Amino acid sequence: MVKVYKELNDILLVNLNIKEASLENGDAFKAEIIKLFDKYHKSIAINMSAVEYIDSSFLGSIVSAFKHLISFQADVVLVGLSKDITNLFALTRLDKVFKIYNSFDEITNQ
Repeated sequence: MVKVYKELNDILLVNLNIKEASLENGDAFKAEIIKLFDKYHKSIAINMSAVEYIDSSFLGSIVSAFKHLISFQADVVLVGLSKDITNLFALTRLDKVFKIYNSFDEITNQ
């Protein structure tokens, strides 16, 4: 579900390869993100461009993974959100919590 794309000095770039992010796969997603953090000890940027639908339980899994990483002074960064998912993050005000970028290039060119 989560595949490492590239490892940089301070951040791990990963792709989330699911179309529907829901209760069905939320716990597995959270476990994979925490496992990656435990292995690499870096902030994680998640490319979500393949995701077409996200439900509230999956949002909870993202927030839970974020809370785990920030407890170690790391971060979860979101990349490539569709317009509908961007609107959902704005509606729930999670766009104020997460750093959101259009592409990995925006992160790596800073």
